[in-house]
Amino acid sequence: MKLNKSIILGASALLALTSCEDFLDSQDYTGKNSTNFPSTEKDVDQMVAAVYKSTFYAPFETNALEQYFSISNLFSDDMFGGAGKGDPHWKALGHLMYNQVDQCDQLWVAAYEAIARANSALSVIDNVADEELRNQTKGELLFHRAYNYYNLVLAFNNVPVVDKAPTNVSEAQVAPEQREGKEIFKIIAQDLKDAVAIMPSYKYDGWNTLKWGKVSRWAVETLLARAYLFYTGFYGETAIPTTDGGSLTKEDALKAVNDVIENSGHSLLEDYRSLWPYANEWTAQDYEYVKDIKENKAGYYKEINPEVLLAINFNYQAEWTPNLLLTNQYALFFGIRADANNQDDDRFHVGTETSVYPFGTGWGVGPVNPGLWKSYEEGDLRRDASIIQFPSALDPNTFSAGVELTMFHNKKITAVRSEGGTRYSWTLSKNGSEGNGHYQASHTQPLVIYRLADVYLMQSELSGDAKYMNMLRERAGLAPVAYSLEALQSERRHELAFEGVRWDDLRRWHIAEQELEKQYGQPLYNEGKAGEFAKIGSGLASRYKETKGGFFRIPKKQIELSGGLYKQNPGWEGTDGFYSGE
Repeated sequence: MKLNKSIILGASALLALTSCEDFLDSQDYTGKNSTNFPSTEKDVDQMVAAVYKSTFYAPFETNALEQYFSISNLFSDDMFGGAGKGDPHWKALGHLMYNQVDQCDQLWVAAYEAIARANSALSVIDNVADEELRNQTKGELLFHRAYNYYNLVLAFNNVPVVDKAPTNVSEAQVAPEQREGKEIFKIIAQDLKDAVAIMPSYKYDGWNTLKWGKVSRWAVETLLARAYLFYTGFYGETAIPTTDGGSLTKEDALKAVNDVIENSGHSLLEDYRSLWPYANEWTAQDYEYVKDIKENKAGYYKEINPEVLLAINFNYQAEWTPNLLLTNQYALFFGIRADANNQDDDRFHVGTETSVYPFGTGWGVGPVNPGLWKSYEEGDLRRDASIIQFPSALDPNTFSAGVELTMFHNKKITAVRSEGGTRYSWTLSKNGSEGNGHYQASHTQPLVIYRLADVYLMQSELSGDAKYMNMLRERAGLAPVAYSLEALQSERRHELAFEGVRWDDLRRWHIAEQELEKQYGQPLYNEGKAGEFAKIGSGLASRYKETKGGFFRIPKKQIELSGGLYKQNPGWEGTDGFYSGE
């Protein structure tokens, strides 16, 4: 049997932390091993940083957009695949198909790298003498393991399980068992319950107690509630069994969201626009849509704000390099696709009749479904806060390199510019940096993973009470409504658009087939030519059925590395679901 290198990635690092007595007759008194590491706060920071790197940044190592957050947006009905004719793998995802045999392999590899590192760290975390530090750190590690398994299961369903660090070389060489996703949820639920039981309840204080970007108890409770809602909805169960023989119940999930709301210190911003990078102080000087925000009590966009429960932070680079994993590549991939290698022209500068300022160039992935724009209630402020409608004077032929272009683009996770469009990143103005930056390398805005609004909506769904849902409607300029599942579904779609939750909501509510089919007939442009979103292959409803609920294709490489031990998911055998790009 071939050794699955992707699964045991980092096994040598794991074994380095085991005692030398397992392999040698002499004791190592100077090196770091499982008997003396980690012992200091610096040790803990180094160990945990490696796990964060694998969870949040490793998916970018191949310069690919292969994170579950990304593909779930494209699978959903709110975005088409888009990009360009030369990149048919993105369009394929929008039709529940594939174009590359190893598509989304980096999602797989990075997740198992993170799980391996979390397992290794958990095996030695009890060496930390400081109880508060130990409990906080252990909670973070349990979260990372659960978060990665959650993404793997929702993406691929049938995946291998590595639930502990190997203690010797023989263990590291055994290919782990592939299990069905429903079973893996037991591990996810157990990890999240264990983390909540021990983590300190640090109130939000501007990320002074915890470093900005660290996992808090509140982030863990958010994932716990999400996991409960997906599992019970998708599988039609009332609770998630846990590995200790217990269960994660509705009461547990409701207790978790109430804890976040009542005890976290997090709160809603007054202005929905203030959540998104386009409302920053420097860009706003030239962007009419947010010029009034200075007078609003909420103020301009700030990376650190009380509504965000967890975000991924990114670094700035002045120029392109072969590895951009620490820069915000979401902004690049979900940027507006231009021509001539994304040239800088008057479409991206303020003051022209064709201006899309302050939104910048990128690979054109994820054009917005016009049906979403039309679905907002009249007066819902979130529509224009979330979506840009291109000016009527802007000719679609000026985007002749793009496919599935709809003339609607997201505002939340895209490239943002400043100073009238001359600077590729608004942070250049913020930091007073020299030059204009680079459209591929200079994006730094954090990616929001969880925010309080999601918790509010989960609370309404779990309790059947519209109180918190109506608080969000009030912020959006809408009148209150009575609770119903249909009203809740509408609120989640419009409050959380492009935030990576729509796809799994469709699946757990069992409305995916009907909602996906509504994309057909929506107007778009392929290389400047008018057309419509049309059926490819067997069609979206059929593909959803064939894939047994929208699970993706396991990369061919991973099946080969297992020596054929791992089996391909239904709906993807042979060339089923292959899109040639024609």
